[in-house]
Amino acid sequence: MILPESLFLKAVKARKNAYAPYSKFKVGAAILSAKGNVYVGANVENVSYPCGICAETAAIAAMVAGGENLIQEIVIVADSKEIISPCGACLQRISEFSNQKTTIHLADLSGIKKSYTLGQMLPFNFDEESLRQ
Repeated sequence: MILPESLFLKAVKARKNAYAPYSKFKVGAAILSAKGNVYVGANVENVSYPCGICAETAAIAAMVAGGENLIQEIVIVADSKEIISPCGACLQRISEFSNQKTTIHLADLSGIKKSYTLGQMLPFNFDEESLRQ
């Protein structure tokens, strides 16, 4: 069993590899899949601003490349006075591979500060059912 603290340490390690020469704001993410595997990601900036990717997106891409598609928990970590949360686009990406009970842990470099379910953070997510209405 992987504990949130272990996921936190993996997210911190991934954060160190972030490519953030423009903002200097490094973010790391670690996903625990439903099968018990861990996938990590870091933000990657680009001089052509919207072309970069968030740490959450990188971790999701690693999970999908690893043949999985269900997030059990995710930790997002940054060196910030205020805890950061996923941007709206990343919440929607997390939603694509989660359920309303998926846990999202928000952390600074000292540890996990807050934990929410996806349902708490994105109660009205856009999903396949939304397409049918």
